[in-house]
Amino acid sequence: MKLTIWGAAQQVTGSMHLLQLDNYNILIDCGLDYEKGTFQEENQYFPFDPESIDVVILTHAHIDHTGNLPTLVRMGFEGQVLCTPPTADLTELLLHDSVNVFLGKQQAKGPRGRRHRKGPEPLYLQKHVNDTVDRFVTISFHKPFQLNENISVTFIPMGHLLGAAAVVLEVTEEGKTKKIAFTGDIGRKNYPVLSDPEIIPPVDYLVCESTYGGKFHADQGNIAEKLSAIIDETCIRFPGRLIIPAFSIGRTQALVYTLNKIFSSGMLPPVKVFVDSPLASFATDVYRRHQHLLSEESRAFYQRNGDEFEFNGLDYVQDKKESATISNYHEPCIIISSAGMLEGGRIQDHLYYNIQNYYCTILFIGYCAKGTLGDRLLRGDPIVRLRNRDLMVYATIRKTDLLSGHGDHEDLMSVVRQQDAATLKRVVLVHGETSRMTAFKAALEAENYTVTIPEKGETYEL
Repeated sequence: MKLTIWGAAQQVTGSMHLLQLDNYNILIDCGLDYEKGTFQEENQYFPFDPESIDVVILTHAHIDHTGNLPTLVRMGFEGQVLCTPPTADLTELLLHDSVNVFLGKQQAKGPRGRRHRKGPEPLYLQKHVNDTVDRFVTISFHKPFQLNENISVTFIPMGHLLGAAAVVLEVTEEGKTKKIAFTGDIGRKNYPVLSDPEIIPPVDYLVCESTYGGKFHADQGNIAEKLSAIIDETCIRFPGRLIIPAFSIGRTQALVYTLNKIFSSGMLPPVKVFVDSPLASFATDVYRRHQHLLSEESRAFYQRNGDEFEFNGLDYVQDKKESATISNYHEPCIIISSAGMLEGGRIQDHLYYNIQNYYCTILFIGYCAKGTLGDRLLRGDPIVRLRNRDLMVYATIRKTDLLSGHGDHEDLMSVVRQQDAATLKRVVLVHGETSRMTAFKAALEAENYTVTIPEKGETYEL
């Protein structure tokens, strides 16, 4: 049995791992590698024959774990895609949205304002997404599923995102049984809406993410109290507006639920809240549909107060026309919009009208990659360019990582410590920058674990 790390090797995006057995090939995740791009010639060439893959297993729905699936299908993959039910629903939303992003990047304004296509072809189109979704087979948490007479797979909840799971494979070869686990992305404890990561059963090999290796979340404490203090300062003591860039799936639902708790408990007087993202609205419906998988606290809130994602003063904005009217709303308000790093989406419209507003606060609740507009604001750039205009930054810029969906160093250590260092043969680190992997590796080796940091394409005999 061979394991080859084909993605997220000493980088964060593009998760893709190939497990090869006699006459059976399993691909764990098939993520988009953002460091390559989103056009065909940049991401469509797989280091293996797509037709040779028998099954794909997904850890969760985020694009860096699922975003190249339609390309795999377009290039000849004909097998099933296994995942949890929420992952299937959220992946479908994200893949369709990705096509819209691809096409938006490909278009440019020509004569008389007409749009025309430019540049190379996008990775895939809506028809390829539809073909991919047709291959989904959903499996509930904790229920072993037989791939064949020698291989079974079990999904273990990992927090991070609704439906996110560690993939545990039990493989029998030549009379010997081995267990391999892939953590996917590991969530943090006590995260709004989501249940805590669960214990991964004893395995022989562990492929573990390392996004926050050696790094701890800066903010500690109660999310509702932190957010209440910012709202009080921005919208109540002063008649301003709070703009929160947030990813549509996962982060927005956690934020809306937290706001619901704040206002329903009377911690603050009511403030108008706009959620300006159609994708967030669709994703919230998925969270409602799988309400039984949400955290115990969330389910108890539902029993007492009703829908966690609906309250008086909350508006889900649908079309662009309705979105444009928010700029004419002159009372204090909270605007939640995507994208989280400010690279496109309706959030840029809200920035354009508010970046020079002394009574506006922009609150970042997630990671912003280097070079993005969000990163430039966080590092204190006094001028930003929007709609071909250079605008002075007069709005207040703030940040909290209390709503980060990734577990930090101690959370990662906790997951690995569930395994006995004397019996776990190897920990393979993926999905992290090299510096994070190195710090995580050193900490694990200090506790007697055998750890490797693979190069892309490195193969292990298991």
